[in-house]
Amino acid sequence: MLREVRRLPLPKASLSIQPADRTLVNLDTVFSTVPPAFDRTVTILGQRVHVTGTASRYTWHFGDGATTATTGPGRPYPALDVTHRYAKADRTHRPRVDVTFTISYAVSGGPTQTLGQTITTDGVPAALTTHEAVPVLID
Repeated sequence: MLREVRRLPLPKASLSIQPADRTLVNLDTVFSTVPPAFDRTVTILGQRVHVTGTASRYTWHFGDGATTATTGPGRPYPALDVTHRYAKADRTHRPRVDVTFTISYAVSGGPTQTLGQTITTDGVPAALTTHEAVPVLID
């Protein structure tokens, strides 16, 4: 069953970044996503199989080598569920969130079973540029 489920195109998560497109170094950048849903009925070996994927883990790749994992999708600001501080200015990063799915299935209307392994899909990379703000004293 695992081999057949791996052939199904599981959804990829898109990032929400605040502030969008660009951020300042040494300040929290907030990340979140909408949990991707997966619910399909397919035919496997002549049997109708209802397959459901539930997001159970999110691995955040910030594009500068740092990663973190959570069990939730984060929330937009003012929540600070998933944040990252970039250290270097004038860089373009490609952050993404990979989603790990727990898979359940039912064969021909039978009882729902859980697949023994999870399946992870790579997220859609976004573009994020870092900048540095320099304070200036004025009269």
